[in-house]
Amino acid sequence: MRHIIAMGGGGFSMEPENPLLDLYILKQTNKTRPQVCFLPTASGDADSYVAKFRNAFEHYSCDPSHLSLFRLPTSDLESYILEKDVIYVGGGNTKSMLALWREWGLDVILRKAWEHGVILAGLSAGSICWFEEGLTDSYGDKLMPLKCLGLLKGSNCPHYDGEVARRPVYRNYIQSGELQAGYAVDDGVALHFVETELARTVSSRLNAKAYFVSAGDGGHLEQEIETVFLGG
Repeated sequence: MRHIIAMGGGGFSMEPENPLLDLYILKQTNKTRPQVCFLPTASGDADSYVAKFRNAFEHYSCDPSHLSLFRLPTSDLESYILEKDVIYVGGGNTKSMLALWREWGLDVILRKAWEHGVILAGLSAGSICWFEEGLTDSYGDKLMPLKCLGLLKGSNCPHYDGEVARRPVYRNYIQSGELQAGYAVDDGVALHFVETELARTVSSRLNAKAYFVSAGDGGHLEQEIETVFLGG
């Protein structure tokens, strides 16, 4: 089965005292000690981000590792990725991340990993990247549409409740047709796709939500998605 778990925000980097989403990702492997590889590309492979990942995941029942494209652990990136159970992609600059991935062929390798049953997960940039399109702040001073990998149909907007401009800008781009209809996700919410269909939506925060946003006559349509709180 192919799995993608796309988080609007949350996990070890945003909720260090709340492991619910990260533990949910690990649980989907059905393994006692899954191998989890962190891709911090969008942050420029920041050492501090890698340290946060390792400090968190070394306390869980898993074998954590990370892949830096600036300090490669191996020349055989495909074998390195395909031996993992989870690929966990961090936040940062989505446009720059995708450019580096394409230069190194990681876009192709990650698709192959997904097709071989490796769970793809991530937050923010690590959520947007799996969709056809996303709303990104990669350009610096404003939010703009971005073409992404296209493993999942439609568009994606993370941090829907966490950044005040996200909601109106995403709605406007969808209404104008500059972005396809898609999923808007609050911080602390994860969309879990099995194959290419949304199977369930879970949250680490009691009132966090997700929505499917589409264009409507004279405005937008925002449909709330049923979300299960993992701390219940």
